[in-house]
Amino acid sequence: MNRRIAVIGGGAAGMMAAIQAARDGAAVTIYERNDRIGKKILSTGNGKCNFSNEKMELSCYHGSGCALLPAVYDIFGVKETKDFFRDLGMRIRDVNGYLYPASGQASTVLDLFRYELARLSVDIHTGCQITNIRQDRDGIRIQTEVHNSTGSVYDAVILTCGGAAAPGTGSDGAGWKLAKQLGHKIIPVVPALTALRCREDYYKQVAGVRCDAQLTLYIEERKICEERGELQLTDYGISGIPVFQISRHAAYALRDSKPVTVGISFLPDYEEQEYDRFWQKRWERQSHQTMEEFLTGIVNKKVNLLLLRLAGIRKDETAGDVPQKARKKLQTLYRFLKAEIRATNSFEQAQVSAGGIDCAQVTEHLASRLVKGIYFAGEILDIDGICGGYNLQWAFSSGTVAGRAAAGNY
Repeated sequence: MNRRIAVIGGGAAGMMAAIQAARDGAAVTIYERNDRIGKKILSTGNGKCNFSNEKMELSCYHGSGCALLPAVYDIFGVKETKDFFRDLGMRIRDVNGYLYPASGQASTVLDLFRYELARLSVDIHTGCQITNIRQDRDGIRIQTEVHNSTGSVYDAVILTCGGAAAPGTGSDGAGWKLAKQLGHKIIPVVPALTALRCREDYYKQVAGVRCDAQLTLYIEERKICEERGELQLTDYGISGIPVFQISRHAAYALRDSKPVTVGISFLPDYEEQEYDRFWQKRWERQSHQTMEEFLTGIVNKKVNLLLLRLAGIRKDETAGDVPQKARKKLQTLYRFLKAEIRATNSFEQAQVSAGGIDCAQVTEHLASRLVKGIYFAGEILDIDGICGGYNLQWAFSSGTVAGRAAAGNY
């Protein structure tokens, strides 16, 4: 008899797990709480679906699941992912190593998943919330809101319910409740790949500005990491990819009530001596100008005016009349504007969540070490990647390994 497998969660990891298990001969049922599967995929990569990255390194991930990556990606990595989608008919576009469907549409990825699930006769139940899961003598029994009295029994169940980010797409942490029922430990969960809210009251002055910057994250005044890229200034603080990359570290520190600051450098290209010469020449050649004129062309005008104000210099003041102390302060602000972080954005605005099921309780084939017949894949596990297709790649890879293992492939 074919093994009966239930996949709880119809996101990227769940659909991949269902396909791979069905290809290995299992009879698969997906249970999805939303009215349709794959809803979250449509918003990835600003609707273009950056599904993977040619630069796949351990340093691109965080969490207790990092130890699982080599074994999982050895089975199904970037090459296998590209082959999978090409075999389904998708052309792939490579943008500096970032991989997208050539159509430029996330819906392409979802459509191909749906077509393959239909071809494999995977049974899909939408609008279906799992309320209980337990092991009994016949296998793994799951119960839903509709059939709460008896439920259904499966040979294996794969939990792919996602994390807590973007709850509007169905990721509300329900999967962790089910994992707790089975005795699994949950690493504390925080928003990741999200913006940071600052204590200073002047960000409305520069809201909407996008500029190249280098960010340095400090926790309890200790330097943690640096990121460079396009900084986006908002009315409440800082956003953009370099902010997203450091947000998980900030979130965990804030959770523990530790002081978090970010140093912003608007002129990161200069070495120290070169930086000093840049300003010296400018003061010598343009001392006749007003300070507003003097700073034109350095960075965005809104940023120039903000830093002038913070340095205590009037914009109509003649450059040559600015005292040396004020000059030094202004120059320092361009290299290090201190932002005190009071909070991250909520799970509603986060792309992923950090934390989840403790991967010490999971085998290299993503089976539970506590309950036979239980498997996990995707964001429900304590592993999260940086921006750039890493979280979808983890979903596809972990979904494949869990699906094949549940079907008896390993």
